[in-house]
Amino acid sequence: MKPSTMVLSAALGLGLAATLTAVPASAATTADARAPHSQSAPSTVASRAAYAGSATEEANNKAFFEAVMKSAQAKKAASPGLATVTVVYDASQAPSFATEIANSARIWNSSVRNVQLRSGSNADFRYYEGNDSRGSYASTDGHGRGYVFLDYAQNEQYDSTRVTAHETGHVLGLPDHYSGPCSELMSGGGPGPSCTNPYPNSTERSRVNQLWANGLKSLDRDVFAKVR
Repeated sequence: MKPSTMVLSAALGLGLAATLTAVPASAATTADARAPHSQSAPSTVASRAAYAGSATEEANNKAFFEAVMKSAQAKKAASPGLATVTVVYDASQAPSFATEIANSARIWNSSVRNVQLRSGSNADFRYYEGNDSRGSYASTDGHGRGYVFLDYAQNEQYDSTRVTAHETGHVLGLPDHYSGPCSELMSGGGPGPSCTNPYPNSTERSRVNQLWANGLKSLDRDVFAKVR
């Protein structure tokens, strides 16, 4: 991640990130780069582990969530009476992952009621694809515009829909819990590549509904603290 704005990142064991106008320097920009994921240089376990579990990662995930929520809530305020907050995403810069992104949105939309994901313009966050030794991540400048970056090699090693759904879980307010079981979406890559579950469990669903029902007032200081 090399944008010139303040960079907030989280390498996931499957990670997350977003920014107002900056495009990730490692994002694919040619047809060849967007072609089969297997053409990418491999991410390394060591490089991803440098981010996983850090206090900085926790703070950055929280900042990304706050930025997206503020943007979405501002749109909701312009249309009073709506019971559900809509978070708009733009997946046009991650064409190789179009199916996974759409599936991730469907999974979350069927799992929670107080926030829904929609593809469209005037997006609250964007998806990009490319190569990065740190794996997938996200970055924001705090103004509600950002991106989730999907790394080719990581998505070859791990189930791609799980990676994307996990990343989107950060957008919706969930922290990492790498020591959790495969049944827990936010355990990310902790259970290993054999875990392909892309669905949040009941606790994760309830937490997202709680956060988006109460808005920013529900955001306590420990919302992104990891459970060891």
